[in-house]
Amino acid sequence: MDRWPLVILTGPTAAGKTSLSLSLAKRIGGEIISADSMQIYKKMDIGTAKIMPEEMQGIRHHLVDVLMPDEEFNVVVFQKMARAAMEDIISRGKIPIVVGGTGFYIQALLNDIDFTENDSDMTFRHACEALAASEGPEALHGRLAQIDPESAQKIHANNVKRVIRALEFFEKTGTKISEHNEAQKQKLSPYNFAYFVLTMDREVLYDRINRRVDAMMAQGLLQEVRGLLDAGYSPELVSMQGLGYKEFIPYFNGEISLEDAVYTLKRDTRHFAKRQLTWFGREREVIWLNKQQFENEEAILEHILNLLKERGIYNE
Repeated sequence: MDRWPLVILTGPTAAGKTSLSLSLAKRIGGEIISADSMQIYKKMDIGTAKIMPEEMQGIRHHLVDVLMPDEEFNVVVFQKMARAAMEDIISRGKIPIVVGGTGFYIQALLNDIDFTENDSDMTFRHACEALAASEGPEALHGRLAQIDPESAQKIHANNVKRVIRALEFFEKTGTKISEHNEAQKQKLSPYNFAYFVLTMDREVLYDRINRRVDAMMAQGLLQEVRGLLDAGYSPELVSMQGLGYKEFIPYFNGEISLEDAVYTLKRDTRHFAKRQLTWFGREREVIWLNKQQFENEEAILEHILNLLKERGIYNE
């Protein structure tokens, strides 16, 4: 079977992916699959900068506004839903365009990462958590250093979640997660793809982020967060720990001022954008699109179309 065509359009938060993705979808007969860990949730519109139905310009979007805030969504669920969406899109003769900033989700889909080793037996995980709680994260990290020094070097002792995942992987498969990750990197993607990363000069991006947060506040972000809390959604939920929501919990608890909460959101979003750029910089075969190097969005679009034609992903 021929490899399925796939276009990926990603980049840091506030880079302008939404607008470009709509123009691209119109030109190539595409439909959009969201690779965003937050836009999947209903009732969370402003803080996620979610595209609303009236803004979609007739382009069909998948994995947007699908789950309630207390439903589970992670990379495994994303991979399953995104594959089903791709199959649907391709069966109708359209081209799937994955748009969003969650790099790990994109990697999982693109490289068809196998998560089946994560079975439901939690005994070992709970034992590791207990060890970290009783003897400290360093004791757990020490164990990892013994079985997989490469991973121990890359994972900080305080990142208990990742340390446990690495230990658990070894326990269940007998393979070091560092070797597994290396093998995954070498795997050929099952898709005929083009992986675009939209970016811009750092100062311009940070200014856009600050202005976007101000716009979100004007649109009623505070009321959105308050409404979720009033509806009984726990601050501990994965969704409520998302950027744009968790920063306001201390404000509602009377621990910080609103000004401090907004300042924290701007700062954390800038840090997040920086981490996103670092992630995409490590990925293979990405095509960087620096907005400053193009006259306008139309010029970026033409550049993308030429590359898609070269790769046989799209023919006019």
